[in-house]
Formats: sequence, structure tokens, C-alpha cells
Amino acid sequence: MAANVMDTLRERGFIKQTVFEGELYEKLGRESVAFYIGFDPTADSLHVGHFMQLIAMHHMQQAGHRPIVLIGGGTGMVGDPSCRTDMRTMMTRETVQHNVECFKKQMSRFIDFEGENAAIVVDNADWLLNLNYVDFLREIGAHFSVNRMLTAECFKQRLERGLSFLEFNYMLMQAYDFLVLYRKYGCSLELGGDDQWSNILAGANLIRIKEQQPAFAMTFTLLTTSDGKKMGKTAKGAVWLDENKTSPYEFYQYWRNTADEDVEKCMKLLTFLPLEEIGELCRYRDERINHAKEVLAYELTKEVHGEEKANLARSQAQAAFGGSDAELPVKEAEGAATVVDAMVAAGIAKSKGEARRLIEQGGVSVNDDKVTDVNMPVPAEEFVLHKGKKVHVKIIVR
Repeated sequence: MAANVMDTLRERGFIKQTVFEGELYEKLGRESVAFYIGFDPTADSLHVGHFMQLIAMHHMQQAGHRPIVLIGGGTGMVGDPSCRTDMRTMMTRETVQHNVECFKKQMSRFIDFEGENAAIVVDNADWLLNLNYVDFLREIGAHFSVNRMLTAECFKQRLERGLSFLEFNYMLMQAYDFLVLYRKYGCSLELGGDDQWSNILAGANLIRIKEQQPAFAMTFTLLTTSDGKKMGKTAKGAVWLDENKTSPYEFYQYWRNTADEDVEKCMKLLTFLPLEEIGELCRYRDERINHAKEVLAYELTKEVHGEEKANLARSQAQAAFGGSDAELPVKEAEGAATVVDAMVAAGIAKSKGEARRLIEQGGVSVNDDKVTDVNMPVPAEEFVLHKGKKVHVKIIVR
């Protein structure tokens, strides 16, 4: 066994809450522990919101513990009410399976699915979809107090807007997942974001009641900016790990534009750089922090897309900014419907005729793609426009 992984996670700023902490620390230092993290298969790619879970799984596996990736094929058909204001669309088994294959490919950059303490993927649809409802209520529901459930943070916001009975079952189902994984794989630890604390704790308590055995819960700090906003969102939506949804260049630029005060936290949580090196990189909060941002952007792009694409993204950024990938200047394009409109509205071209000529001459790119159609609509509310080799701006369409 390697050094206790809880020390690593605590030093890097992961841990928010645990239960039976001393007992868990001793167990993680003494033996290989099977643990799980749940992922809802609601898209065909993971996004930055999943990033911390992937890094945490890597740290855990490197320390000798066994990851179980739980895909919520069953719970995903109900929807987790945590921090949501609407009900989510239900999915078919075929959609779930396709998304699982996409997840596994992305996860394999962070965790091993072969060899000693190999990670496994399981789908809770396998045991949830054929449950006998009366048996489930008798075995599981009897151990849940409705009064206590209603005080859980995950239900409070939804209660004000209306909480369906369908969603109210989610906590029982997630707790049951933990019990099933304990019985099938000896899984005694669930990890997740801090917004999942009530659900995770419910599962650990259920195992202790039903099996009379120790079970543990640990949550992580949510990945937020210094002003409390969730990271991984842009004007055009989520920052995806799939390069077809968010290109390596866009991914690199997202992290390059991290606020000064968030760089050190992101480095500790999302890279594998030694803490001493991170401390040295982030010592200064003047213009020298820009080098730390470049390192952060490069390391994360390398983790997700590989060294070759990280090198390309970095070189594109450096070419765009004359050898220094500084932050992109921002231009607004009021009411622009096409790229030509945006170029004129943002002052990049003096007229639509000039904008069209530039496009026809091959001198205009949007994000990483050359524009060939003079009637091309704007691709999103926010995009990067390149004119020739010297003009590179972020366009925001209002």
C-alpha cells in the first residue's frame, strides 16, 4: 500500500465532509478498499464538472484502492433533485449504453480498467429496473424517516418549486445502490461532490443498519470560482472533455483564462504536479501568475487530450498572441446573425464586403475551423475569431 490517500486528498484540497473519519483513515492505510462514484449518463461526454471525480479516482487507485464506476442507468431515468430546478428527460437503455462507452474511453486516461485493482463499470439499471416495489419498500423504505429526508439539502430547493414523488425516491435508490455494491463487490466507501452528501450518507447508514458492517462516505469540495460560481461553464454551455464538443484549443484557452485567485486551487485539485512546484508557480500574484496559467492550461489539456494535442493547442495560442498566450481581447457583436455580421459589429472588418472578401481569401477562422461559407451563421453566443495571423478575439453575441 502507498501512503495514506486521505493525506494526499486533504493536502490538495479535495475533502469537504467525511463520516467516521478516524476509522476510514485507518482502513485506507491498512487495506485495499473498493469505492464507488456515480455518474449520470445524461450526455455522450463527461464535462469539467466531472473532472475532480476523475482525478480523485486516479489518486485512490494509485494508492491501491479499487474504483467502481457506477452508471446511473436506473436513477438517470428518475433524475437527481440535488441543485436542480426541473425534471430531466428520461433515456432509453440504448442511449445509456452508448454514453457509457464514451465515458469509459474518456475515463481510461485517468484510471486503469486492467491489471491489479482494475476499475469496473456497473449500471444500476441492472438491479433497479426489475425491483418489486412492495419488497423494496419493506426492505429499504422502512429505514428512512420522511421527516429527516425533508431536511436534506438536496430536497430543500425543489420543495419550494414542487418535488415529485418520482424524485423523492431518488435518495432511497442511491442508498440502495451502495447496499447492492457492498453485497456484490465489498464496496464500503462512496465518494462524490458535496451536493451529494445527504444521498451518500443515507447509503452508508443503510449498510450499517442492514449488514451491521462499517461503511463510509466522503465528499469533495465543488469546483467553483472564488466568487462561488461553478467552473466549467461558458456563454455557449459546458466545457466538455470530448474534443468534438470543446476543441483542445478552446479547452486550453478556458483554463488559460482562469482568474488569478483560482489558479493555485485548480492546480492542486486538477493536476498531478507536486505541491512544492505548484507553490513555486503561484508565489507571485502579479503578471508572473500568467506563467502558472499557461502551465495549468497545458497540464489539463495534456491530461484530457494527450501530449500531442496539448502541444498543438499551446503552439496555436502562442502563435495567436505573438509568442505569449495572453488572454483574448473581447469584442461584442450586437445582434449578429452571421460571422460576417459579427466581424463588422466587432470592428474586425469595415464592411460586409470586406468581411466576405477575407473569408473568400481563406483569412478567417472560427475557433479551430476555417470559415469557407460567407453566409455561415454565428456558431454560438461566444466564440474565438481569427483574422489572418495577427487578429485573434473572443466574440460575444448579445
